[in-house]
Amino acid sequence: MSQAEAARQGGAIEGARKDREGRKDREGGKDREGGKDREGREVRKDREFRKVSPLWTFGLLRSELLTTFRRWRTLALLAVLAAVPILVGIAVKIETGDGGSMGGGGPQGGGPAFISQITNNGLFLVFTALAATLPFFLPMAIGVIAGDAIAGEANAGTLRYLLVAPAGRTRLLLTKYATTMAFCLVATLVVAVSALTVGALLFPLGELTTISGTRISFAEGLGRALLIALVVAASLIGVAALGLFVSTLTNSGIAAMATTVGLLITIQILDQIPQLHAIQPYFFSHYWLSFADLMREPVYWDDLVKNLGIQALYAAVFGSAAWARFTTKDITA
Repeated sequence: MSQAEAARQGGAIEGARKDREGRKDREGGKDREGGKDREGREVRKDREFRKVSPLWTFGLLRSELLTTFRRWRTLALLAVLAAVPILVGIAVKIETGDGGSMGGGGPQGGGPAFISQITNNGLFLVFTALAATLPFFLPMAIGVIAGDAIAGEANAGTLRYLLVAPAGRTRLLLTKYATTMAFCLVATLVVAVSALTVGALLFPLGELTTISGTRISFAEGLGRALLIALVVAASLIGVAALGLFVSTLTNSGIAAMATTVGLLITIQILDQIPQLHAIQPYFFSHYWLSFADLMREPVYWDDLVKNLGIQALYAAVFGSAAWARFTTKDITA
């Protein structure tokens, strides 16, 4: 057990002790398990007296964030994500070093369409790197973090101690999901910042030519790059909810992570089968590359809105399923 997890466990036990002492003062002679007091009046069960300070909730979220981002596994995942733009940038530089040009580019303006523009403007490396990591690397990283959220605590034997504290299962589940979403944002920004740095070092920067053929300033292009990064992070909301739900089904962190990643791969394979075109718009990955429409002039919002709507739907469905499972689950570890 790491020092951060040991400190969190100790804080949970101390918080539970203070909570019990406070309840004794509030309840007086009432029976904490419910029933009637000495004068025959009905009293509520002990759990209904549980009051949680917003500051305590913020402290729990802060503890979860520190614990997650201090783990070597998390740092390794971020390092791998940061390495992808470096490899892409070096490959493009080598390929075009003799005056050749990069091929690639589809009619829909997806990830490969940006790669031919990198040599003209290093900012296009940001779009290319996000398009390259979104189908697999980013979802895999999110699946690992989300899948380990609850199952990892159960496997380490710390879940019971977290629930002893006056947080409640719902509050703990929301904290885990917020931590996973924070990782989504950080992971996406790591890819974007790494790509921007490599692009600035290896290629020129300046005005950009959009997919529609119009030119925009570098400042506007930088703003669109930030907006694209935020959209990519939002595109992982559904994956995070799915992984969290899987994490509530088992006490094995490895099993939860493997199942989540396996589901991601299966969905992406199904999304490429033409015979399934009728149901493919309902896959959470179907509109992932719609962020490229932000590089059109004017911006095409249709697929972007559909993408965010699908992510919200998956978050609602699997988030509710995770809550229903976790709040009724018998915690034995």
